Amino acid sequence: MTKGLIGKKIGMTQVFSENGNMIPVTVLRVGPCNVSQIKENARDGYSSVQLSFGDVKPASLSKAEVAHLAKNNISAKRFLKEFQFDGDSPALGSEIKAGEVFKISDKVKVTGVSKGKGFQGVIKRYGHRGGPMAHGSRHHRAPGSIGACATPSRVFKGVKMPGRHGSAKTSITNLKIVRILENENLVYVSGSIPGSDESLVTIEKF
Repeated sequence: MTKGLIGKKIGMTQVFSENGNMIPVTVLRVGPCNVSQIKENARDGYSSVQLSFGDVKPASLSKAEVAHLAKNNISAKRFLKEFQFDGDSPALGSEIKAGEVFKISDKVKVTGVSKGKGFQGVIKRYGHRGGPMAHGSRHHRAPGSIGACATPSRVFKGVKMPGRHGSAKTSITNLKIVRILENENLVYVSGSIPGSDESLVTIEKF
């Protein structure tokens, strides 16, 4: 069986444990996903399962994408992702649901694209301390010196500078599945995960 599935982030809420403790959770709509391709060591150099997720109109895809899915009797899907699998690979075209892959108390890794925060300075982007806040300082939130003088006469790569912040692929590991609603394809994961509501995420056994 595949080790992961594709889904969407729904939002955050809270549940209560048997001891009465409040647990903040993120609700994910995971699957159902269809098996659109199986990669094999002999042919592809590695083994994995390609899953498809998210219904869409065929006109939104290229002819090659539609034909790739139709070959296994799968309707047009927006997203394709590859996952490793344990044991025997699932059958081509088969549908996989969250309850078949995950169970309560599983530790998982969730990957998504973090929220974009636009162009930011070094204080917000990297947590720099900043300069003195007195009137005569004239150096409050500036980055300060960024390089040497005549030698080496350039700025080294990797210097922390202002720039676009967020909107990057981010993974959160060691999260715990608290609840699974199989009929609604909902998975409750403890804690927060990257991305805005309705954004695409992948969830894998950790």
